[in-house]
Amino acid sequence: MRNNLSSQITLTRIPERYYNPENAYEYTSLTRFEKIRTHIYATMDEGSAALAKEIADEIREKQKAKKKFVMAIPGGRSPHTLFQHLIQMHKEEQLSFKNVIVFLLYEFYPLTNAANSNLHQLQEVFLNHVDIPKKNIYSPDGFMNKNDIYEFCQSYEQKINECGGIDYMLLGIGQGGTVGLNSAGTSVASRTHLVLMDDTSRKESALLFSSIENVPAGVITMGLGTIMDAKKVVLISWGENKANIIRKTIENPVTDALPATCLQHHANAKAVIDLSSAYDLTRISHPWLVTTCEWDNKLIRRAIVWLCQLTNKPILKLTNKDYSEHGLGELLALYGSAYNVNIKIFNDIQHTITGWPGGKPNADDSNRPERAEPYPKRVILFSPHPDDDVISMGGTLRRLCDQHHDVHVAYQTSGNIAVGDEEVIRYCEYLCDVCDKYSPKDKTIRKKAEEIIQYLRYDKKENGKPERPDVLFMKGTIRREEARHGCRYSGVKDENVHFLDLPFYETGLVKKNPISEKDVEIIKKLLLEVKPNQIFVAGDLADPHGTHKVCLDAALAAIDEVKDQKWMKDCRIWMYRGAWAEWEMDHIEMAVPISPEELRYKRNAILKHQSQAESAPFLGDDERLFWQRAEDRNRATAELYKQLGLASYEAIEAFVQYIPIR
Repeated sequence: MRNNLSSQITLTRIPERYYNPENAYEYTSLTRFEKIRTHIYATMDEGSAALAKEIADEIREKQKAKKKFVMAIPGGRSPHTLFQHLIQMHKEEQLSFKNVIVFLLYEFYPLTNAANSNLHQLQEVFLNHVDIPKKNIYSPDGFMNKNDIYEFCQSYEQKINECGGIDYMLLGIGQGGTVGLNSAGTSVASRTHLVLMDDTSRKESALLFSSIENVPAGVITMGLGTIMDAKKVVLISWGENKANIIRKTIENPVTDALPATCLQHHANAKAVIDLSSAYDLTRISHPWLVTTCEWDNKLIRRAIVWLCQLTNKPILKLTNKDYSEHGLGELLALYGSAYNVNIKIFNDIQHTITGWPGGKPNADDSNRPERAEPYPKRVILFSPHPDDDVISMGGTLRRLCDQHHDVHVAYQTSGNIAVGDEEVIRYCEYLCDVCDKYSPKDKTIRKKAEEIIQYLRYDKKENGKPERPDVLFMKGTIRREEARHGCRYSGVKDENVHFLDLPFYETGLVKKNPISEKDVEIIKKLLLEVKPNQIFVAGDLADPHGTHKVCLDAALAAIDEVKDQKWMKDCRIWMYRGAWAEWEMDHIEMAVPISPEELRYKRNAILKHQSQAESAPFLGDDERLFWQRAEDRNRATAELYKQLGLASYEAIEAFVQYIPIR
């Protein structure tokens, strides 16, 4: 199976020379806003492979000199792919780790369960799979008495010094600019210490503990001074959700409000990131400010939207002076005048707008995003979880149904772990009442319901083990019925609702299995059955380790395997985004206006997913409910169109076309 097909989306947007310059002069020009040496790779896998080779080379150099290689490693998911490459090199290239000494960057405190410790997580994904001697692994103790913490922190620093200091410090970065979970205001001279996690860090850690309520209050972590003393520091970051904080860390001035910016003062620090994480850096997002550009329609559109926002003008009011004063003189040279560029981009954006997402029958479609024929179309909407369909494109879904297309919704995962235990207890209590009323003699169902209630309310312990199958069944069933209800409300026929339950998701844990051929085959089978004329997939690339990304890779891999089918040659594939963010204006290729009434229908469809309202375990670091996030996003997109001088709508859902490589 081909991996990371979704990375093609990123690769098609950014010329390679912007992130992989050919010579030192070009690199210096491109990176003049960057205060930390930054290496950008097309994908997380490429960046991780390059880092793994670098670490392996340094380990071998130390081995030749008969010296120890002292390495500090963080927790979280950012280094997982790097660890996979190191494990592979250990197994296939006989890379030995016997001379490696590992210090954990931090450990949660206080811990009540060893399975939730950072040490346990790192043992599972890395340490137990290579030959590092156990005596060479040092970690803070999350179970120690609080009175012993100060003395332990002193001894941890002493042990680092006894080992000759840290040769290689590997860091992740939090959304708040934290490194080692050192929060805003931490002194740059700080040493290993106990810190209370800020709200953002606790929410980011919630995935490891099933819910934020189980996350310990603090961590014992190396201080910024300890980090800065390392001989080499490497900051890694993957995914669009880190793009904003990466830009601030690398390009903004040093401030204790963003602890990661202190790395600007380290003589041997660098950042290794993927294109998605680099997207807000000047050389990627606004290359016209640092170099001559390879102008295409998308880059021109991005530049014009940026200029409109900078000058607070609509497109058709931009002048030659606006272009010249803001570094866009190249466009005047190419097109002769501001008017010529303005009218081109205005028409380009205007043509993205359509009230007919499935194509308008018997109409000229030369300037429309979708084809007029065939009509009606067979449509498959792939939804990673049993609510992403209505959250992300609920207005478009209803429009497709109202316009009489044959719409299928395929829920790729059961979403079972995202149901709170209280929801299951409520449904089990309902089952007990039903059994008492209509089947008092048959105790089978009532007994099972009581057993589940007893387990969830009194016996369940957070031990890092998979959830019980009967509880997973109940949680999955709750989400199925909510999804069916949402589909009916939107106009989808019952027989067109498909629950794929992809195997990679069914672990009973937050941690999922890698994508496999079984996942792809399930999607491929549905494609061959329906033979769609139009496909919608979730194009979220924010978290490269997340379920949405895996579901996208699985869908695109299946599409890749059927792309030579006759019906597939005339099939359009559209990507939608999630509840948190919309496609950037330069990428939008179809914009579907949503009226106030349709927006209310969309809200109601989202509210059919009651288990995902306020009690859902993984709401993230956004305090808004899903329907609020979705409405704010859709209204913001409509407002942007209005600011650019186009028609004023209540809300807009936006899409980008994906074209398979033939």
